[in-house]
Amino acid sequence: MNQKALPVAPRPAPVVFVVDDDISVRESLEALIRFAGWQTITFESAHQFLAHPREAAPSCLVLDVSLPDLNGLDLQKRMALEHAQLPIIFITGYGDVPMTVQAMKAGAVEFLTKPLSDEALLGAIRSALERSEAALDQEAKLSELRSRYVSLSRREMEVMTLVVSGLLNKQVGDELGISEITVKAHRGSVMRKMGAESLPDLVHMAARLGVAPPRDGSPSRRGRHRTGVPLA
Repeated sequence: MNQKALPVAPRPAPVVFVVDDDISVRESLEALIRFAGWQTITFESAHQFLAHPREAAPSCLVLDVSLPDLNGLDLQKRMALEHAQLPIIFITGYGDVPMTVQAMKAGAVEFLTKPLSDEALLGAIRSALERSEAALDQEAKLSELRSRYVSLSRREMEVMTLVVSGLLNKQVGDELGISEITVKAHRGSVMRKMGAESLPDLVHMAARLGVAPPRDGSPSRRGRHRTGVPLA
């Protein structure tokens, strides 16, 4: 019953971004990261980094806390507001506990103090890239799920919403003013188009898509139910 997965374009190679205003640090980190087998792009300021276009590739950011224009912690906040899914590894020459706690609470992968341990930094980069890879995989799967959902007709969307809310075929028919046989046909089409193997599988898909059943989980009177298309 599952649909074949949509073709996925080859993903670009992982890249490690480095932002540090000290050229000697940038050059040292660039050499280390390249020697470990990863691509790297370095920047001397946060604004320079923000102006650089980024591909949908596994990536992470090695970020100095102290920068001349926009400091590392403020850059982290800005990226969070812009919903940028980029794991951050902080580096600093004078880290303190409150600063470390702030960075880690905001989602930093690691907070390392200079002089850096090569082993610690490379381990943090490896973990960050794995996290980025997993996030990209989830985004790709959700994008495919959205494509399948928008391929449904409006009636199929209505049937799907009522079915995942727990209604039986007869109840769905009563709700929508159609026969039980028609409901079964629409339900079968929904399962096929969504690639769902079972009702629990379809419920899980609906949850990921944000397809909400009626608030109290019970049928409304016929003609009053409306199923919205939740994804912009």
